[in-house]
Amino acid sequence: MARCNRGHLLSLLCALHAVLINSFDIGISTKCVAVPKEMGLCQDVGYSEMRLPNLLGHTTLGEVIPKSDKWESLVRTGCHSQVGTFLCSLFAPVCLDTFIQPCRSLCVTVRDSCSQLLTCLGLSWPDALSCDRFPADEDTCLTSTSLESTHYRKLFPKPTCQGCPSTEEPGALRRVLQTFCQNNFAVKVTLAKRRNGSENAEYNVAGRVEMISPGSLFPFGTRTVIQQWLLVNANCVQKMMTPNNRAGQYVLIGDVQDSYLIVNKIYLWHRKDTQLSLAARKWKHHKC
Repeated sequence: MARCNRGHLLSLLCALHAVLINSFDIGISTKCVAVPKEMGLCQDVGYSEMRLPNLLGHTTLGEVIPKSDKWESLVRTGCHSQVGTFLCSLFAPVCLDTFIQPCRSLCVTVRDSCSQLLTCLGLSWPDALSCDRFPADEDTCLTSTSLESTHYRKLFPKPTCQGCPSTEEPGALRRVLQTFCQNNFAVKVTLAKRRNGSENAEYNVAGRVEMISPGSLFPFGTRTVIQQWLLVNANCVQKMMTPNNRAGQYVLIGDVQDSYLIVNKIYLWHRKDTQLSLAARKWKHHKC
């Protein structure tokens, strides 16, 4: 088991192992309350009222809000399109005559898609959320729906857990152009530290992404997938950041393989680095 103080997302995921969903009796008396605006995880869940206590045994909004906030990072990784739906059915179950639990199939699809992220962080899907504990699809429960077609995945590749790419100075113009030729894409991004109330830094893509060599990527989806890559590979991001952890510009170079985005090399962009700037300009007319 990984140590739970190694990174922001890792420390939050470790908390999931403390969840004991089977300790809550769904037959106890509950009340309906409005889904609070402060509960960012479930703002787009599709209903306005939730039950308390919830399916995790939380009895007050003061308890639900901070604990649910911890899972926004997991949702933002995009590990599965319904991970937010699954989590909200536990944290903020819809206020109906009875509890609507997630179906076993929903749990399985989310588990299978997000387990790679957990494995990347040295964790496994927690026993407390064993999918066998949820009702089968023939019962009244929240079912799984497949929202991601093969065509969608080709347009919007997912990031993958990977070994940390090297971060280096670009060097000579010819070397930079050769690196571009050996990869599918090259994008320039500005990374800025995000305030998350934790001592562990998390970084966001600030502003637009400059497509130096778009390859298989599309401008309208690249910012999201780069942001997801930063979350999935948070330990790599810590290593690549400048010593003062302030905003910095980087060129991320990599491939798209089987609908997964892989970053192979990172250049730190300096304004005075004429070779990298020249390579970016010459690339449009360069023949590999």
